[in-house]
Amino acid sequence: MRINTVLFDLDGTLIDTNELINQSFLFTFGHYGYHFTKEELKPFNGPPLLDTFRAIDAAKAEEMMALYRKHNLHFHDAYVTAFPGVRKTITQLKKAGIKVAIVSTKARDSVKKGLQIAGLENLFDVLVTLDEVTHAKPHPEPIQKALALLDSSPAHALMVGDNSHDIEGGKNAGVATAGVAWSNKGEAFLQTFKPTYMLQSMEDLLEITGYSYAENR
Repeated sequence: MRINTVLFDLDGTLIDTNELINQSFLFTFGHYGYHFTKEELKPFNGPPLLDTFRAIDAAKAEEMMALYRKHNLHFHDAYVTAFPGVRKTITQLKKAGIKVAIVSTKARDSVKKGLQIAGLENLFDVLVTLDEVTHAKPHPEPIQKALALLDSSPAHALMVGDNSHDIEGGKNAGVATAGVAWSNKGEAFLQTFKPTYMLQSMEDLLEITGYSYAENR
């Protein structure tokens, strides 16, 4: 299989927002009298915020989400950084003619802010965000939308992510999948979802996509 399109999750995959997410959850839950350890917060990292807060308190989910986002936005710039090798790898993929996109469960304004702070803005051909789809990952809709916008075939695409819904969403859309070993939930957790590949570093994508071949054509 020749991969010509790589779709990326953002948080926890390209940019390190784990501590920002933890602190935002701790602040929000604490405000409403709920207390969790950081280990207990891990399942909340990834799914849409509204789904998480509805599971805790459906009646207050909207205001909890608003408070979370206010805290998250206020401290965003102090925490967010790109993971090692991200900008260099994506730049090399684009040089080889590979199409790249973001498929995120965050809203577009949050995605754009994260990319800007991490120095990754203007690298991606397409952004597909939560506010632009009806169903979030693991539903195939966001991935299918990205492929349509890129005029790409599932048979030649790869979905890269740090969470179960990235792997399951990729499978549901009929694309190859790659987990990242630096996932906050751990490599062993991601392996249980049987991704096609497991990245030990972002540079592993260069071999998977045949970058060396493309570079030397």
